[in-house]
Amino acid sequence: MVDLGLKTLLHDKTKFAITVAGVAFAVTLVLAQVGLFNGLLDNSDLSIRKCSADLWITSHNTANVDFPQRFPETIVERVRTVPGVSRADNLLFSYVNVALPSGASENAVVYALKDFKAWNLPWDIKDGQIEDLRRGRFLFLDEGARRRFGDFKTGDFREIQETRLRIVGQTRQAQSFTTNPISFMDYDLLASLQPEFLGGKTSYILVRLAAGTDVGTVRAEIQRRLPYQDVFTRDEWAKKSRDYWVVNTGIGMNAYLTVFLGCLVGLVVVGQTLYTSTMEHIKEFGTVKAIGGTNRDIYAILARQATVAAAVGFAFGLAMALSLKPLAEKIYLKLIMPVPFILLVGVGTVLMCLAAAMLSFRKVANIDPGLVFRS
Repeated sequence: MVDLGLKTLLHDKTKFAITVAGVAFAVTLVLAQVGLFNGLLDNSDLSIRKCSADLWITSHNTANVDFPQRFPETIVERVRTVPGVSRADNLLFSYVNVALPSGASENAVVYALKDFKAWNLPWDIKDGQIEDLRRGRFLFLDEGARRRFGDFKTGDFREIQETRLRIVGQTRQAQSFTTNPISFMDYDLLASLQPEFLGGKTSYILVRLAAGTDVGTVRAEIQRRLPYQDVFTRDEWAKKSRDYWVVNTGIGMNAYLTVFLGCLVGLVVVGQTLYTSTMEHIKEFGTVKAIGGTNRDIYAILARQATVAAAVGFAFGLAMALSLKPLAEKIYLKLIMPVPFILLVGVGTVLMCLAAAMLSFRKVANIDPGLVFRS
């Protein structure tokens, strides 16, 4: 019966290829879409996870790291007096206008600190010394900015907020969810570029705790002293920033809808081709019943066909999805496909194909064995 299942499935190579193509398309669509979604979400809290701060202090009801609400920078002095705090510094986050050599302009994200090394920002330096930012009108620019800014090299100049700055270093993997290029510059320099917005203000306060300090106790004391600010641990702030994009925008729904459509396409294609193949070989299935085969035997044959189609289609789909990763990296995008997720898609593919096989099962289960003896 196993041979009958494979022979009927492979009898028409074209239809088998269509079946495999439908499965492969669905698998590729699901893996690529969810992988790209995971990559974007990874960018949404990347700076938080890479920063060495134990606590982040934000203005009340700040949605995520990309949309700060500023508050007086002098508040940091109050934080430094809290027992258990070993260091606290202001972090400015802002969007700036960058004039390109082509005459066009783009926006960039800026992280500004007085001491970057103390907070592991930036976390991956391609070239240059981060200490140089304190020595003049300089900035570090992530290499991913080439996608929006065009080619550039260390030593080039760019006009930012109508001020000429020199690129003294480049970083890697500093990407934002909003796709705006990320740059790093000195705290005082950024404040001077946007005095009307940033003068005397800060976006966040980074807090490092003394060794052996209870996080909950220090956090509660900071919150008591700063009733108009929110205090988050690193993990809490990262989760809040990530959840904002999933819950408060249509991006999460778009990913779920794409997965649903991919499964639907695969289900329709596989169901249609398996049903057609079964109807073309209806007499063979009648023969199985005529010699004593049960409905369980019939379903075993159909399940075998569905499993083979799922395995081959999944293999092709996975190969195509993995081949997209280096292409995505060339345009500074990430496809994150964890092994557990790939295995889940594999199981889902088999279940999808088995569900499609059910379309044929009802027809074959009611077949009259006497069909074999009719002309």
